[in-house]
Amino acid sequence: MKNNVAESVPIPGEGIGTRIGLVADQYGTRTEAAAAAGVSVISLRRYIAEEQAPPFQVLARLAMTKGVSLEWVATGEGKMFIDGASRKSDGAAVLMESCSCSDTLGNPVDLSEFVFIPRYNLKAAAGHGAAVAGEKPMFSMSFRRYWIDNFLRIDPKDLSVLSVKGDSMEGVLNDRDVILVNHADTSPTTGLYVLRIEGDLLVKRVQKLIGGRLKILSANESYEPFEVDLNNPGGDFAVVGRVVWFGRQL
Repeated sequence: MKNNVAESVPIPGEGIGTRIGLVADQYGTRTEAAAAAGVSVISLRRYIAEEQAPPFQVLARLAMTKGVSLEWVATGEGKMFIDGASRKSDGAAVLMESCSCSDTLGNPVDLSEFVFIPRYNLKAAAGHGAAVAGEKPMFSMSFRRYWIDNFLRIDPKDLSVLSVKGDSMEGVLNDRDVILVNHADTSPTTGLYVLRIEGDLLVKRVQKLIGGRLKILSANESYEPFEVDLNNPGGDFAVVGRVVWFGRQL
């Protein structure tokens, strides 16, 4: 006797999680993609991370809504989109179909393995602050999709790259370092965060205190720590996001 519960069966094809992620990117958000597939966002993330095999019905709902070939999702064979299907114009897979790319040795590069995060001309000052000016990104920086999906576990749309200016975080974050900021994490506990204070961006170590207060600390002892009451911050204050990665030129 068959039950009504859809069984998860092994799906052939190396990198199926990456392909599921590309299909999910055709939707506005991962929440919308999960709703279309009829599963929770957590389940969708597990399929993308290849921690759990998706039921066939889930793949069908997710893919066919956007005109994606089920054969391509399952095996990687053939084209991603069924002929005549509409597609999201900024999807990595669409770019792959129109651009042949290679590394410096001439080896082919699969752009679907990367996400491109906007790099803004804003400086999160490790010192006295930098005015927030300009909103259009200068260019994009590429990061491995697998790393973002499986280690950071952050929606790429919530990420941006900024640069660091000043010496207040010297030894932790140095002048001209670049930082990857998760704008979805605006409820700080303890860690490195980008803050907006009186129109300036600051990158500081944050410590959550009892009573809804934040202690803002610098690595450089020349800068005095201070506190902010989240219940009544006063003036212009906001948590912009958490620093999840940094890069440094030696």
